[in-house]
Amino acid sequence: MRFQLVLMILLLVWSCEDKQTSKNSKTTVVKDTVTTIEKPAPKKKTKKTSEFPILTDANAMEFFLEYDKEHKEDKVRVTTDFGTFDILLYDKTKFHRANFIYLTKRQYFNGTQFYRVIKDFVVQGGSSDGLDLYKKRRKIGHYLLPPDTKRGYTHQRGSVSMPSSEIENAYKLASPFQFFIVMNRERAKHLDGDYTVFGEVIRGMDVVDKINSVKTDEGDWPLNNVYIRKVEIIE
Repeated sequence: MRFQLVLMILLLVWSCEDKQTSKNSKTTVVKDTVTTIEKPAPKKKTKKTSEFPILTDANAMEFFLEYDKEHKEDKVRVTTDFGTFDILLYDKTKFHRANFIYLTKRQYFNGTQFYRVIKDFVVQGGSSDGLDLYKKRRKIGHYLLPPDTKRGYTHQRGSVSMPSSEIENAYKLASPFQFFIVMNRERAKHLDGDYTVFGEVIRGMDVVDKINSVKTDEGDWPLNNVYIRKVEIIE
């Protein structure tokens, strides 16, 4: 009986030791994990597109038809080396008005010149002898506007009209980048019907008279450049 009791005690002790040993010798396996940091996908380089279309003969009229609906300004101020003068643009000649407002907002006229001055006849502006003019026109486009001569406007003193293009054509398409102001006090009737009157000088005609008095070379270009420093929208 005593032997059995001793045997049971020994078995109990061995059992506890085995559990403890097993517990202590248990291997904990830590699963290796690789943390992958995903690099963001490279952003695609998007080519910057201008908010303005490149105008051509094919799209210019449609563009200005829509532009006219949202841009109703009709007065601009021209700052020159001789002072400032204001122009009222006629709503009836909507394509020419819209074109002039568009070019003004694109700052096309800034830095151009009055490059043709004929005493008591016209002063003509919107061109330049600078190389940057080509870049300006290239960004805007190459297009022509058809004449709009049946609105009842005639070439009076102070009238603002659009010169014909250098390109010969049967319709006397006009250069959209240039304009001329009539200086003749007895009007220039012979221009009616060939060129589009689309505005008039409403303030500062004395400034235009000063420009008309400058000395020119044989090609009517002022001997001293007369710059259009700025054209801006006014109310």
